[in-house]
Amino acid sequence: MIDVYTWPTPNGHKVHIMLEECALPYKVHAIDIGAGDQFKPAFLKISPNNKMPAIVDPDGPDGKPISLFESGAILMYLAAKTGKFMPSDVRGKYVALQWLMFQMGGVGPMLGQAHHFRIYAPEKVEYAINRYTNEAKRLYGVMERRLGEERYFAGEYSIADMAIFPWTRSYANQGIDLADFPNVRRWFDAIDARPAVKRAVQVLAERRKPMDNKEKEMLFGAKQ
Repeated sequence: MIDVYTWPTPNGHKVHIMLEECALPYKVHAIDIGAGDQFKPAFLKISPNNKMPAIVDPDGPDGKPISLFESGAILMYLAAKTGKFMPSDVRGKYVALQWLMFQMGGVGPMLGQAHHFRIYAPEKVEYAINRYTNEAKRLYGVMERRLGEERYFAGEYSIADMAIFPWTRSYANQGIDLADFPNVRRWFDAIDARPAVKRAVQVLAERRKPMDNKEKEMLFGAKQ
């Protein structure tokens, strides 16, 4: 059974989705990032960058336990372990990986900043709001064009879709109207309807609540 150290965030949901889609048995360990669980020594041994999610698989590739942090690396590992949700041909594999990197390097960081400055920042910084809202719209435009060419980012449903989807669930908070991106809307609804995805986004969902100032300081302030 894979141990999953996680919290109900987009990066956590990526891994939950893959585990559910692959029907892999897993045990959830809540890492309450508002309470500072990510800084505990035991977790830092697994995730030295003090970020969740992380996993420990007792049945690693050499038969020994392996721990992994970084959600993209975890998705790649689970795809290799199961032989699922990664195109089997070499060309298709790299198409999937480029869209996974698109999420890791662009969609996650930029949509996260849009969400932060629009919703969480203690003061409204117009320049930052405009900067990241415009970048969010640009990224949705990139997705719109790709999804006008293919049903899924790699042509077939893959870890690239699993990585991108959770970040689009809060599109309204990012200043996005999906009516402006019909191909993204079609793709979003298809992913959202998958039973495994529905189960995955409910992992620890009951633990989500509005953040107080102490939790915001833990996540966004000097304590991080």
